[in-house]
Amino acid sequence: MLTTSVIGAGMGGNASLKALANSPHYDLRAVADISESARAQVRKQFAEVDTFGDWQVMFRECPTDVVVVSVPPALHRSAVMDALELPLRGILVEKPLGHCLTDGRAILHTIRERGLPICVPHGLLVQTTPRKVLAHVSAGDIGQVQLIEIRCTGWDIINAGIHWLDFCITALDSPDMDHVMALCDTSSRTYRDGLQVETVAATYAATREGTRIVMQTGDFVDIGRPGRDTLMRFCGDKGTIEFWPWSEGYRIVNADHPGGADLAPENCETRTPHQVHLDNLALQIDDGTADYTIAEDSLKALEICDAAYQSSFHRCRVNLPLDDFVPPSTRDWHPGQPYAGTGGGRNGRKLPGSP
Repeated sequence: MLTTSVIGAGMGGNASLKALANSPHYDLRAVADISESARAQVRKQFAEVDTFGDWQVMFRECPTDVVVVSVPPALHRSAVMDALELPLRGILVEKPLGHCLTDGRAILHTIRERGLPICVPHGLLVQTTPRKVLAHVSAGDIGQVQLIEIRCTGWDIINAGIHWLDFCITALDSPDMDHVMALCDTSSRTYRDGLQVETVAATYAATREGTRIVMQTGDFVDIGRPGRDTLMRFCGDKGTIEFWPWSEGYRIVNADHPGGADLAPENCETRTPHQVHLDNLALQIDDGTADYTIAEDSLKALEICDAAYQSSFHRCRVNLPLDDFVPPSTRDWHPGQPYAGTGGGRNGRKLPGSP
């Protein structure tokens, strides 16, 4: 069995703790969290597990084969780099990989340099209904995807949007992204999971092949479906699929179902998504392999998240890759206001042949 320790006993950490306890591949040894109440809860549930208030102390006193990183995203980089000082055999890093693309890329690059298998537990990728949706898209059952619409209430671009965007990246077979535009209202000064986030936001992303992703997130978003808190709709040139993440069932309209059909595939998986991902990590460790597909797609999704916030902050379109983005200087151009005939610019009635 693989000895394992967990940093962070919040929502993600608890999902991993339960998964580790139920998996035949792992021996849970220790948990680190700065909160005494969180540590007390861990001791109550897992009496044999040692708890620490500092992950560096835990690493010194209880080194393990595998480390689970479930601290707030802004702490991921330092936690991962400290963990990599151990003779690890594998690592789980919660999503998003980091709070920004720079951190996420540094984390994944360092892990790859070590040749370590990494688990990034995007739950939708291992659940029955979302996997069926992916199969429909891959088989061309709705034709070529032209548009993906996402609505999500009670969450934000970086903490939940990372899930939905990662799913889009997977469905579109890891496409090259072209640009991102976004606008974030911040009037409520909402924070979530250690990050400042939007009150409400609209994100628009385009692939090089022309597929559009339109996502609305925020504290209160009208989903348009009673009882649902998230909606994803794939619009192809031969049909549509709509489903509701974390719920069973989906609706498809295509040549086989011209009037639309509500389908609910049987779920035969008894493990939680975190356990499925952790069990897959254990198999890679046993085989001596390292598959970075999920982690690379997650990094692409993080680039969209980071670009969305950059776009909103600088009030401009962000062309990808993000590494090439140079923030524009302050502009005194205000769409909708009268044009005075001075100050330069270009005549929108006489556009050039290309940008």
